[in-house]
Amino acid sequence: MKKLFSLIVFICAVTALNAQSTATTTPLPLIYHPELDARAEMNKAIKTAKLEHKNVVLMIGGNWCKWCRRFQQFIDANAKIDSTLKSGFVFEHLNYSKENKNLDILAELNFPQRFGFPVFVILDADGKRIHTQNSGYLEDGDGYSEEKIIEFFSQWSPSALNPENYVEKK
Repeated sequence: MKKLFSLIVFICAVTALNAQSTATTTPLPLIYHPELDARAEMNKAIKTAKLEHKNVVLMIGGNWCKWCRRFQQFIDANAKIDSTLKSGFVFEHLNYSKENKNLDILAELNFPQRFGFPVFVILDADGKRIHTQNSGYLEDGDGYSEEKIIEFFSQWSPSALNPENYVEKK
């Protein structure tokens, strides 16, 4: 009887600790909105990018994708990445879920979903696709690498793509 009682106490303690741990864990943010008109949101981002002399980053995925939500949480918590991103890009989430796959837009972007999710598509200020990035290259273990993300955004910024920066000065 003592063994049974000890087992019940142990199970209750483990269950209580697990419930407490779950309650204090910050849930990953919901970042995609399948109900929105993705084309209108993308066009708005392109218009803003043109006005601000920036490029557009489309982060394609869905709220079902824990890696998408981890990425958002990671960049939101990192001032260095946030600064790099905001200095050269307009950031937009493009939904891909059972509610709204936006297949017409993905076809126009040359099927970026082939890389898995999240996948990043860089558009210039005119809305032309200039790069598609598999997010696996930005990962580090169970998360993301600050160094890799900053390098990625830096390499595809308007400044990095400006031909005048590569003219040899005499």
